Amino acid sequence: MALLTCQDLSLGYDGHEIVHGLNFEINSGDYLCIVGENGSGKSTLMKTILGLQTPTSGKILTGDGLKPNEIGYLPQQTVVQKDFPASVWEIVLSGCGNRTGLRPFYSKTEKQIAKDNIEKMGLTPLIKRCYRELSGGQQQRVLLARALCATQKMLLLDEPVSGLDPKVTTEMYELIEQLNNNDGITVIMISHDIESAVKYADRILHIGSEIFFGTKDEYVKSTSARAFLKGGEENG
Repeated sequence: MALLTCQDLSLGYDGHEIVHGLNFEINSGDYLCIVGENGSGKSTLMKTILGLQTPTSGKILTGDGLKPNEIGYLPQQTVVQKDFPASVWEIVLSGCGNRTGLRPFYSKTEKQIAKDNIEKMGLTPLIKRCYRELSGGQQQRVLLARALCATQKMLLLDEPVSGLDPKVTTEMYELIEQLNNNDGITVIMISHDIESAVKYADRILHIGSEIFFGTKDEYVKSTSARAFLKGGEENG
């Protein structure tokens, strides 16, 4: 059974439709990259999957035991977020907030989940450090650890390497690949980097004047990819 299914999904805001008739499904363990021009609806789709926005028509179904509050999310960072005055521990632990329900405190289990994800991201030596004192790559690892506290099934990542230098970008892509391959976490990632999308993902969703959904091998041969790549560097 599919983990996530989009049926005849149309998206928009303020009465303006930007995507019409999206149909695709994601199975457990898939790695999907969403690509397309600026304003094509990539981030809107991600917010709709998270339940933060309502589709203009169609629906999104979850299956295989996935609940909407069990999806980890790493949004694009804003300047304000980069300067957040909290510790690594506080930020990562806050990712367990969807598990606490009405409890005003975190359980031992939740604290252990946070510690495990901090260790998984190589952040244990920085656990007491203030988030705003960290490098861009370290901050993204903190946010990824936080997202992992919310899920063991699916991660949604919106431009997770934006603003990072090439070395740190490669490290982040490799971390995400390990989570997909070794931990079996399904990944849905918005990317402006078409080469890396094709390298790491196994499925591609291209949103634009044409919509494409299929394997990365099918995508490379498609008219969507040819037209997109011919236009030069993508604008994300």
